[in-house]
Amino acid sequence: MMLRIALFMLALATPLRAEINIQQVTSPGGIKAWLVEDHGIPFTSLAIDFKGGTSLDAKGKRGAVNLMTALIEEGSGKLDSQGFAAARDALAADFKFSSDQDAVSVSAKFLTENRDQAMALLHDALVNPIFDQASVDRVREQVLSGLRSDAKDPSTIAANLERARTFGDHPYGSDGSGTIESVTALTRDDIIAAAKESMALDRITVGAAGDITAEQLGALLDTLFAGLPATGAPQPGRVVPMIKGGITVQSFPGPQSTVMFGQGGINFDDPDYYAASILNEIIGGGRFTARLMTEVREKRGLTYGIGTSLANFNHSEVLLGQFKASNDKVAEAIKVIREQWALIAQKGVSQQELDDAKTYSTGAYPLRFDGNSRIASILVGMQTLGLPADYPKTRNARIEAVTLDDIKRVAARLIQPKDLHFVVVGQPTGVVDE
Repeated sequence: MMLRIALFMLALATPLRAEINIQQVTSPGGIKAWLVEDHGIPFTSLAIDFKGGTSLDAKGKRGAVNLMTALIEEGSGKLDSQGFAAARDALAADFKFSSDQDAVSVSAKFLTENRDQAMALLHDALVNPIFDQASVDRVREQVLSGLRSDAKDPSTIAANLERARTFGDHPYGSDGSGTIESVTALTRDDIIAAAKESMALDRITVGAAGDITAEQLGALLDTLFAGLPATGAPQPGRVVPMIKGGITVQSFPGPQSTVMFGQGGINFDDPDYYAASILNEIIGGGRFTARLMTEVREKRGLTYGIGTSLANFNHSEVLLGQFKASNDKVAEAIKVIREQWALIAQKGVSQQELDDAKTYSTGAYPLRFDGNSRIASILVGMQTLGLPADYPKTRNARIEAVTLDDIKRVAARLIQPKDLHFVVVGQPTGVVDE
């Protein structure tokens, strides 16, 4: 959830297949979308983001957008939940609804021959959800069950502590699923309000890929979104991460501890972002030869896996890492990470590390673009980040242009040992609050 944009950037490590051509479409009603036509198979994928997500929960209504999103498929128009599911399945369509701190997301796949009927059904789900009380009560209990389970999950506990320390009373500072108390108190009227405030015409981003022309897509968009509110709730605004170095320990019984660590990140618009993304790959990216994997796992056997990521949200950015270790190894692992953080800040990395990271970043993950659904999602991510339509053709050249001097400069600027904070959930030996 928190790494949605970061994962999108990871997916862009390789240019899209050569024949892909991104068209920028504007519907007759003014709705914009990006399209990749592919008439080889008679189906289309849509990806839709409504900017804001769970960050738009009204005061005292934490979890309303999350619960609303889970209820969208529980009936619309004249169809109850079973009727909606039957109608969707009869059309061989697939709809998915989700939310995170930055967006309510909708994905749809449908056959060309059933396009109009599938979009009419999706339109009803977006514009005319019934939110009947029986469904609200049933799905609410499912959410509450998940929250009860999360309260016993060390990874979730660590994530909640980390976001609270980092973002304070900003919506990013709490779990978008809400609390047991807040979700229990939500009413049907709260769910209806959450739908109107989070799914509106002024915050739509659309990507489409498959058997559809630009003209057909334009007409589809106006029909699909007709009847949505013109505007929704205001966005929460930017927040500067409030990270201060040290260690926070939350006792939790068990043989191992879950550890999250982080500091402030770098905005995607920053000229140094590409160098920072390569630096992150060197420090704790997806390779077994990344610096922390080598030092913490391979040389010392302190953990099975460790990684870091640049997380870019709509309103903030952080550099996050995570690992799990047996309680008797946590202290040494933290010591090694701190040493590497300081070493990288002072000396940067080697030319070999840079070359290897470039090779990986420009040559990895080609299968991530295999399919219309993935492409549609990537198109949404590109628009969210404000990238040009030709970005996939130029991205690798930007990575190749990064020099060792760039990395050293960015390392001295970005990597801040004094701000590195650890959240430890477990019973680690010799580790206390700092």
